[in-house]
Amino acid sequence: MRKPAEIERLYLDFDCFFAAVAQQVTPALRGRPVGIVPFAGTDRTCIIACSREAKLQGVKNVMSVQEALALCRDLILVPQVPDLYRRAHNALISEINAVLPVDAIKSIDEITCRVAPIDRADPLALGRRIKQRIAKEVSSIITCSIGFGANRQLAKMACKAGKRGGDGYGDGNLAWHPPDMPAPLLALELEDIPGIGARMKERLAERGIASMRQLLATQPKHMRKLWGNVTGERLWYALHGYDVQAPRAQRGMYGHGRVLPPDHRSLDEAHQASRLLLVKAARRMRRDGYRAGALWLWLSIRDSGWSGGRGLAEIWDDHAALMALEELWREARQDLPPRTRVIQIGVTLGNLTSARVRQLDFFADDDRTRRRWEAITESIDALNRKHGRTLVSLGPWMPPPGGYAGGKISYTRIPRIEDFW
Repeated sequence: MRKPAEIERLYLDFDCFFAAVAQQVTPALRGRPVGIVPFAGTDRTCIIACSREAKLQGVKNVMSVQEALALCRDLILVPQVPDLYRRAHNALISEINAVLPVDAIKSIDEITCRVAPIDRADPLALGRRIKQRIAKEVSSIITCSIGFGANRQLAKMACKAGKRGGDGYGDGNLAWHPPDMPAPLLALELEDIPGIGARMKERLAERGIASMRQLLATQPKHMRKLWGNVTGERLWYALHGYDVQAPRAQRGMYGHGRVLPPDHRSLDEAHQASRLLLVKAARRMRRDGYRAGALWLWLSIRDSGWSGGRGLAEIWDDHAALMALEELWREARQDLPPRTRVIQIGVTLGNLTSARVRQLDFFADDDRTRRRWEAITESIDALNRKHGRTLVSLGPWMPPPGGYAGGKISYTRIPRIEDFW
């Protein structure tokens, strides 16, 4: 395995991205603590993103609004606008590409790039050029932190360390040159390594590993044993500066989840919202060329939950997906009291296969019916694409209050414009 002798990777993370975008489009919010929330007009929800001004007062993502207001009394609550974040992301990526090619988009606010040989001697100058380009062409309000390292893992950790440098938050630009390693790592805690959470930290402590120095001294095969798979060994090589290439992730499912507004949490309203989410997931699946072999529905209820699944005959069309969903809802209604309040719902299409081939069900002579519903679904998709909105659907199309069902804030997926129809 190759061990680079100089910096080869850049990792860029936009600072407080969602709140910064809100501050960019609304000047009155600039310099003030902002908390992004799912819905307007209620404090019975959580902060899903916050500005640097709010973070400096102790506010964190996924914190209840009541707790956040106790820490920051002047916190301004701003409802999410996911399509705005999508457009901001596209504009920012375009400007970064004008400086150097984006190698991979890791999430809506994180990217990685390969550093060209000409920039490796002075990577911080490259970081400054990217920042200047963003400030000039897009916004001086939306800032980013940039980390440089021998590989993607070290660059990401340098980015995180630089984001927290000084007395403020964000706008970092930090390079970890291979000859200087591992000194920068020794100043960090184990939880500063992406992928090590509270549970993994506890497991390591049980094995006598409580510091970065002890982790680095662990042998790669022992790291594999600690993690229970090759991820641990791959992490060892990454932390020691080797050029580790993670395998390409395979698509395993399509799904959507949604927290329901407090006044719309009945079983009937959850049922209706799940139909809409399932159709949107099925649209994405068709767009990418897959069929589904299974459907899961889950409901989050205070202090409990309900979930169920159904096997599918490699389906592709909305009708088959919705019929399976109705079966799951019949089970849910039998198991749950009529006055159950559903806080959150989720639907998932899984067991994917290529849409180019299909294994017919040996025991079901339904190919003719299936092909008919697939043709209907194709016609519906074509009409909706032509008009740029959901003009036709199977059954009622009633988005839950708050909008953006299927196109919500996503840290791991970049919504497309079709996701907002």
